[in-house]
Amino acid sequence: MRPSILDPLFAPATTLAGVGPKLGKVLDRFLGSEAQGARAIDLIFHLPTGAIDRRPSPSIAEAPIGDIATFTARVTEHRPAPAGKKAPYRILVEDESGDVTLVFFHADSRHLGLSLPVGAVRLFSGKLELWDGMRQMVHPERILDPKLAGTLPAFEPVYPLTEGIGPRVMARIVQAAAERCPEMPEWQDPAFLAKNDFPAFRQAIEALHHPADRKAAEGDTVARRRVGYDELLASQIALALVRRQQKKVAGRATSGDGGVRYRIQSALPFELTEGQRKAIADIHADMAKPERMLRLLQGDVGSGKTVVALMAMAAAAEAGRQSVLMAPTEILARQHAERLAPLAQQAGLKLALLTGREKGAGRRQVLEGLADGSIDIAVGTHALFQEGVAFRDLALAVVDEQHRFGVHQRLLLGSKGEAVDVLVMTATPIPRTLSLTWFGDMDISILSEKPAGRKPIVTRAVSSERYDEVVGAIGRAIEGGAQAYWVCPLVQESDTLDVAAAQERYEALREIFGDKVGLLHGQMPGRDKDAAMAAFVAGQTRILVSTTVIEVGVDVPNASVMVIEHAERFGLAQLHQLRGRIGRGQAASTCLLLYKGPLGPVAEARLTIMRETEDGFRIAEEDLRLRGEGEVLGTKQSGSPDWRIARPEIDGDLLVAARDDARLMIERDPHLETPRGQAVRALLYLFERDVAIRLLRAG
Repeated sequence: MRPSILDPLFAPATTLAGVGPKLGKVLDRFLGSEAQGARAIDLIFHLPTGAIDRRPSPSIAEAPIGDIATFTARVTEHRPAPAGKKAPYRILVEDESGDVTLVFFHADSRHLGLSLPVGAVRLFSGKLELWDGMRQMVHPERILDPKLAGTLPAFEPVYPLTEGIGPRVMARIVQAAAERCPEMPEWQDPAFLAKNDFPAFRQAIEALHHPADRKAAEGDTVARRRVGYDELLASQIALALVRRQQKKVAGRATSGDGGVRYRIQSALPFELTEGQRKAIADIHADMAKPERMLRLLQGDVGSGKTVVALMAMAAAAEAGRQSVLMAPTEILARQHAERLAPLAQQAGLKLALLTGREKGAGRRQVLEGLADGSIDIAVGTHALFQEGVAFRDLALAVVDEQHRFGVHQRLLLGSKGEAVDVLVMTATPIPRTLSLTWFGDMDISILSEKPAGRKPIVTRAVSSERYDEVVGAIGRAIEGGAQAYWVCPLVQESDTLDVAAAQERYEALREIFGDKVGLLHGQMPGRDKDAAMAAFVAGQTRILVSTTVIEVGVDVPNASVMVIEHAERFGLAQLHQLRGRIGRGQAASTCLLLYKGPLGPVAEARLTIMRETEDGFRIAEEDLRLRGEGEVLGTKQSGSPDWRIARPEIDGDLLVAARDDARLMIERDPHLETPRGQAVRALLYLFERDVAIRLLRAG
């Protein structure tokens, strides 16, 4: 159960003073999740992105013009708008060094007369500007009695906002939430705490919401690093517990005579690369041990991971056991099944497909085959998780594109059999620091070479003003026998984003190329998606207009042209994945990045890197540098840890320290029973890594 010390932080935002039902709903939409509304903790972790300097100037003459200025002055004159005119209400204030005109539009003159009587001395803060050579301040942001000057922070934090909440309201409710933060038991290692000069957790939270200067508000402080380390530590302890739990269940050695593997390797139309051979050897060594395998197979687009996975599944079949290959989408599951079936058949293995769409007798047949062991390999989607899917003897679970499957699913998969080995594959090259955060519970194999015969892809950035030239070039390419992908960011035209929608681009290209153009997007029914893909694979359609649904794994060797429209809107990882859909056959391939100028510096840097290199690992490092961890795996929804405070792109040193500390701690105190272990339990709940606590209870 969650420690009671955390209860005030997990109470709904509506329990804070001044947050009624209406404001609560806005906060729920802005900071809540699908599962629950906004809580005090969500506000505490809603950090400022900057600060307004409200330090008072010694005099009006010294107040900065064109910036926020704060000064004390006496009210000397009221200048109401002339009768019948729509002019603003003006008030003159002055000190010994000069004067400022305060300007109020649609003013309540009675209120201004009472609150700012002639002769009154007040503290004013707002943007100071020159108008006709005179200083003026339109609608001062703060007007205070000088006795209350101490309540105005020298640096006022600026928080990200949403419609329905103004800056002052947001600041007030965040401060109210932060005041709820109790003194926490210390979960950090005392020596590490002292070495880094970290404050206590509560003091760090206080410092984050009361920045000492503008730089502090941007997060470059010891307080932000302290709480960032706490978050990384929680994540690493959770991963260490998952690893311990998975390894603790006694594994089963799975080894065969090599016969099936030999038949598969003989049937391959190419030689295995050195990287593939090493990965296969590592996997077989893991499977032969009497403890569970937890291995990540990381390889760039087109590096041949699927063959490695098939060799692992063949080893399981040699031992008379079963395997499962899980893909994130139905398109990809079907494609895996189609590509693996001929090789499996030649080797005498029985392979079956199971997705949410298989119904009736066909589905029953597959379920029976899995239960009686007559099916060696099942390929499918998350439908393989469902109750009612039982295996006679599941040895190996292969998960493709792991970032769509979190730690919870890894555990679930393992529960489908006795001590199931887990092999995870990702085509998204991941910088070293991030591979620690997402896969800290795994051993890692890397495929760095591409299979022999892969031709380089020519990548060009082209302004969208040259759209007609691009269409002409596509026409010439398809006349020469090529096929092309045309990728758009949205399905239908949006009111808010000026982006080409797949539907509209499809219609425009159909007017030129007729039924040679196909359409594929995520909102189509499953059967229509399959039909669109099948028509493109068969060459019936020559141009496939698509959204990013083709990003992962789709393989059409004859496709040699890729147009990515509004390339400036895509992240580097996504651009790299999309480009990887071409260059798989014998023809020279071209990727055109169609962009709409003018480009911002980050977008320009992305397109430059794409033109310079096809090395996914370099691209991943650059992606991390350019935009931080948030979207390195393509989209926010990828199921990767959504860091609230930590910034892996600059906290790499903390990440390594957190991993080492977590592993050492779980070795010394595996049940978190010492005083520090008890404090760590609070930490896991605080950062919502409490799935790990359930593992402790499970023994």
